Amino acid sequence: MPDKATLKIGDKTIDLPVVQGSEEEVALDIRHLRAETGAITYDPGYANTGSCKSDITFIDGEKGILRYCGYPIEQLAERSSFLEVCSLLLNGELPNGDELQAFQRSVSRHTMLHEDVNRFYRALPKDAHPMAVCSTVVAALSTFYPHLHDLGSPERTQSAIIRLIAKLPTIAALCFKHSKGQPAIYPDNDLDYSSNFLRMMFATPCESYEPDPVIAKAVDQLLVLHADHEQNCSTSAVRLVGSSRPHLFACIAAGIGALWGPLHGGANQKVIEMLERIEREEGSAAKFVARAKDKGDSARLMGFGHRVYKNYDPRAKILRKTAIEVLDKLGVKSRLLDIGMDLEEVALNDPYFIERKLYPNVDFYSGIIYKAIGIPVPMFTVLFAMGRLPGWIAQWVEMHHQDDFRIGRPRQVYTGPTLRDYVSIEDR
Repeated sequence: MPDKATLKIGDKTIDLPVVQGSEEEVALDIRHLRAETGAITYDPGYANTGSCKSDITFIDGEKGILRYCGYPIEQLAERSSFLEVCSLLLNGELPNGDELQAFQRSVSRHTMLHEDVNRFYRALPKDAHPMAVCSTVVAALSTFYPHLHDLGSPERTQSAIIRLIAKLPTIAALCFKHSKGQPAIYPDNDLDYSSNFLRMMFATPCESYEPDPVIAKAVDQLLVLHADHEQNCSTSAVRLVGSSRPHLFACIAAGIGALWGPLHGGANQKVIEMLERIEREEGSAAKFVARAKDKGDSARLMGFGHRVYKNYDPRAKILRKTAIEVLDKLGVKSRLLDIGMDLEEVALNDPYFIERKLYPNVDFYSGIIYKAIGIPVPMFTVLFAMGRLPGWIAQWVEMHHQDDFRIGRPRQVYTGPTLRDYVSIEDR
């Protein structure tokens, strides 16, 4: 691989250094392009723009590969736990037994919310979207921990990290309880991370809830699969906001806002809505696929295709198996799962989808699992945020330690009016 590329613009020539990653990715360093030529790159959606170097997550969309710090997602989903993956993303290495126990203890000690935060929910409408509530409460947490805003203190930063990982499940569960008019269920720190969340969601003061290990494992696996995904929209939002050096709580609140969008974290909700529509109207996956292929029809196939993956999303393969296990454990028959599997079978054998490389993505089966467990549809994206939290934090931490750290400030190509003079209101 050459160490530079040459670009010629008019009578100006510039050498662009070639940057190569550890997995053979190649990038052109254009940092001096505007200064030396007056030109910038134009890349809507930043699909071909590398905003940073990162040691955290590797994706090969053509081959369907996802790794955290070098570890295949298939191995982590099967053998690891969410808190172990949190530690991996934050530190770059899998913890040993003592390190993992210490990390788990630190998280367990901070699961409760300040009672004034609990009262904060009462001011919010019961039908407020839980993502709005979560973003608001995370931002408000910063007012309870102003001493943790010091970015120059590794110890205080670590305390902020632990509190966010510990408290987000409590915040999320309380969103649900508030919407139902039920009292808060306090954390039980004898339970593991996912079991604790399920208990806070579904127990009441008059009725206990014992989390099923199979269901808790499925939730934990979903969190692992969502833990990081390179420079996606919400992670880029966390990095961009973080580049102006606000505290961590503000950056995570921004990430939650970005994840809320239906083109990002809200996509699994769209999958459920599609499957319910098929059940209600066509009743047939094949008929719906035919409609989705018709440009004149409003029907859209949700949960297929991905901005990065041009192969089967490796996370979807894992969740397909998990969905079947969860429904078997619950002893229920899901018409939505049946339609989903039929839809996958039809699409994977249809030349239209094969040619366009439209394969199932992580959103396709995650919504089916959440719905089977009893998670309300508006809460789907909240669980996505719980899973993505350690990735956001790891990316935020990494950014602040990089030598080429700069405040984010994209350029633009201006297409508005050229210079014109102001006309007084009487003459307009």
